[in-house]
Amino acid sequence: MKNDSKKKILEMLSDSKISVEEATALLSKLQNPDTVDEEVINTESGEVKRKTPKYLRVVVDSANGDKVNVRVPLSLIKTGIKLSALVPGNAAEQMSTHGFDLSQLSELNGDELIEALSDLQVDVDSADGDKVRVFTE
Repeated sequence: MKNDSKKKILEMLSDSKISVEEATALLSKLQNPDTVDEEVINTESGEVKRKTPKYLRVVVDSANGDKVNVRVPLSLIKTGIKLSALVPGNAAEQMSTHGFDLSQLSELNGDELIEALSDLQVDVDSADGDKVRVFTE
């Protein structure tokens, strides 16, 4: 698989579909799989773009040994936005008295939100050894 990818990158370079810098970056990412972003290469145009993320991940490793690993499908966010429009007015009012304001959710564009989340990355390393990571994949 790796050799096929290298060959495809070199072919695109020789066909002037990508620049030397782009080819170098792609080859470097193949050699260092830990740093590879989820990317797609369009072999027709040579365009490199990110895949749309499918999950929101929250990973916590505490210094005292507690671990949390949550993987939330981003499709749930889109579904939640749509469902918020179905909440009856009186229920929405009751929820707002408890701090839950759903009125703005129905105005959100789910695809735009998912696109914005694709660049999300939060890394927290506390002084006492706790680590928190929030990212999309």
